[in-house]
Amino acid sequence: GRCCLLCKPSALAQHLVRSLGRSAALRGGRWPWPRWPQLQMLQQLLQPPEPEPVVARELLQLSDAGLVALDWLVGPWGAAGGGGGVSSPVLLLIPNAAGKVTEGLLQLGLRALEQGFIPVIFNRRGHNGCPLTTPRLQPFGDPGDLREAVTYLRCRHPTASLLAVSEGSGSGLLLAYLGESGSSSCLAAAACLSPIFRGRDWFEAAMPWLYEWPLLLHLKQGLSRYAGSLAEAVDVERLLGSRSLRELEESLFCRTRSRPTSWEVYWERNEPLRDADEAAVPVLCLCSADDPVRGPPARSLPMELFRSSPYFFLLLTQRGGHCGFPRRPPGRCWGHEAVLEYFRAMGEFLGTEERRKGLPRPR
Repeated sequence: GRCCLLCKPSALAQHLVRSLGRSAALRGGRWPWPRWPQLQMLQQLLQPPEPEPVVARELLQLSDAGLVALDWLVGPWGAAGGGGGVSSPVLLLIPNAAGKVTEGLLQLGLRALEQGFIPVIFNRRGHNGCPLTTPRLQPFGDPGDLREAVTYLRCRHPTASLLAVSEGSGSGLLLAYLGESGSSSCLAAAACLSPIFRGRDWFEAAMPWLYEWPLLLHLKQGLSRYAGSLAEAVDVERLLGSRSLRELEESLFCRTRSRPTSWEVYWERNEPLRDADEAAVPVLCLCSADDPVRGPPARSLPMELFRSSPYFFLLLTQRGGHCGFPRRPPGRCWGHEAVLEYFRAMGEFLGTEERRKGLPRPR
């Protein structure tokens, strides 16, 4: 259709091209909103999900006594609806860096639930109502908490394939995890919807206020609940008075009371692609050339990474906005269909390789 796939030639790439080429999601069915990516982005951030999904929350205590929340989607039908079997693939959904669980992310989870996946949303410390038990939040590209959550999911579903998909700026966390973990990531495949590849450049660039202000207010609202416990670690007045996402990020992680650091050193430790060469899991990055949040493709897409790494695949479309990729009827997203088709293709390819090589299934 109107998409192109940029990747290093391989048997896996050929299989992915054939699978996506058969997908109806990538052919036609567009509707007029892609021509106004700013309006589509505003709808994505503000529109409540319909119907409201039912989730079962599980709090996971981390090694330093902090908490993250895992929200298991059971759909709008209650505990009896949807779901898969014992060995159904588990799909870990990672919201954007502000912790905003958008309508699009929930729709992807519900669509996955209908197709037999077990979807679960990863909520960082202090995000989306998760209690903050330590005066510490998760930096942009620090995958430590995510690693513990993945380890827990592997123990809870030892025979299931673990998959992960991130949205927008939340992709910084997933990409950093894949690079740091290498072949020990426990994931079979991953996907990023409209990822932010260069974190520092993204924070320093002038972001559209339609995107920045709703997320800034969302973050401040959540942080204000923990002003007392955060006061011993950061300047809360400065934090809540931030006028941009960059100011807030600096207040939280650079201007701390105990271990202050510079903006430059912070990004040496938190750039999403700092260890990209070590990634050993197939990653599909679905991007749009007209994404008003990520910025122009020439300076925001790491083209050389997709040309040189056998694990990174770029599915690039001319119109789709930021995490939107809308299609008829309104509320549908062809990007969700493409991601789920990609996961199906990865499972098919890896299963064929295991049978061909006679490899035993992981216990």
